[in-house]
Amino acid sequence: MGKVMAGMTVSLDGFINDKDGSAAKLSPDFEELLEAPSFKKMTDDTGAIIMGRHTFEMADPFDWVNEDYEFQLPLFILAHNVPEKYLKGNGKLTVTFVTDGIESVITQAKNAAGDKMVQIIGGADTIQQALNSGLCDELGIDVMPVLLGKGLRLFENIDTDKITLERVSVEKTTSIRTSIIFKVAKADT
Repeated sequence: MGKVMAGMTVSLDGFINDKDGSAAKLSPDFEELLEAPSFKKMTDDTGAIIMGRHTFEMADPFDWVNEDYEFQLPLFILAHNVPEKYLKGNGKLTVTFVTDGIESVITQAKNAAGDKMVQIIGGADTIQQALNSGLCDELGIDVMPVLLGKGLRLFENIDTDKITLERVSVEKTTSIRTSIIFKVAKADT
């Protein structure tokens, strides 16, 4: 089975959105990112996506199944409950809500991905759960040269005694974005 990689874009001061809940300042280069060779390779190497329900609902949930979304593959949504209405998929992209925890959603996504990678693309709580569970193999952080000052921090609730990070790579992905990949290892305690 493939590895599990969690990742998000953060401001230089560690926030994934501003005090108003907006992540707009973190993606002015989104069109450029979609054309970056490393991003294209990552999408090719990915077999399933995990995201939290809030991340799923940031866009119109009915827009996820259109042909424009870069990941046309199984989406697994970690949630407390399943919404009454949502689109199930479009033939390539499928949507599955998982309500029985991080271990279950990772297991289901890994089964769907086969030998390909599982990407956890948000939100903060979902990534924190994956890191704290020890089920995340890599962490990809895209750092944007912006200071937000306040907002939601990605690493607020991490059990730092259980996790060590080893830098794998650093890349200037776009004209303003720096991508850092870390191997996630259990700390020797």
